[in-house]
Amino acid sequence: MAIIVTGASGLLGTALVEALRAEGREVVRLVRRPPQRDDEAFWDPAEHVVDLAALEGAEAVVHLAGAPIGGRRWTPAYKRELVTSRTQGTRVLVDALRELSEPPEVLLSASGMDFYGDTGDRVIDEEQGKGRGFLSDLCERWEAEARRAGESGIRTVLARTSLVLSGHGGALGRILPIFRMGLGAPLGTGRQYWSWISLDDWVGAALHVLRTKDVEGPVNFTAPSPVTNAEFTRTLGKALRRGTMPIPVPAFALAAGLGEFAREGLLVSHRLEPAKLTAGGYRFAHTRLDEALRAVL
Repeated sequence: MAIIVTGASGLLGTALVEALRAEGREVVRLVRRPPQRDDEAFWDPAEHVVDLAALEGAEAVVHLAGAPIGGRRWTPAYKRELVTSRTQGTRVLVDALRELSEPPEVLLSASGMDFYGDTGDRVIDEEQGKGRGFLSDLCERWEAEARRAGESGIRTVLARTSLVLSGHGGALGRILPIFRMGLGAPLGTGRQYWSWISLDDWVGAALHVLRTKDVEGPVNFTAPSPVTNAEFTRTLGKALRRGTMPIPVPAFALAAGLGEFAREGLLVSHRLEPAKLTAGGYRFAHTRLDEALRAVL
């Protein structure tokens, strides 16, 4: 029985597919070009096309596709792409799953910690309600499309992912060159909490929820020890054996350069705890930021 993965060429998808295949699992990657290998199947969310034969009888579906949140300014056109790539893609995929005579047992669908909005210094678990802002609204709409799979009896897990630590890409990969030059600095006040998870633990958590049949709904994919942005900056500098700048980057400068992404993605506070992962018996490989950074770097 195959496991179907969308977004399989991204940071998370690549690592997850590798881990699944290392376990001897059959993986089929949904791609938006003509399939070139036996382990690929076609889908085109914009045209509402999915290869139903590839989905029929699958054990699980992992849905990770979506335009990148960071790395560029949010123009009105790009904000529409962020929304469409998540809501329409998820809707088309779930519609296809609901047509199957043998649907998968579980759908693991990506989401983000941005669902909660700015939570200040409060510790937040999965019971916390929705916050405010564009990203929070986006996560709500994204999750609503995925939840429709549950109406067909498919166990649905929503991975509210925090900052994923990897030396090969993602948010950390984008800032590493700056820190390696000794130019890393706190952002804004530096007091906002950054929740994080190592790439190894993200993959481990994904495998855990796929196997654990009583886990469903939102799950915080985050390590149990969030830190402030100032602490993250110091710890990353030490891990790279580089100094960091004593003067923080002002919030107004970040907003001027990165616009809404800076205000919602960099300067807000997320102090999450992985309540469902912990209760379900998941054992983290990396619980401390310094250990995690040494491992990924």
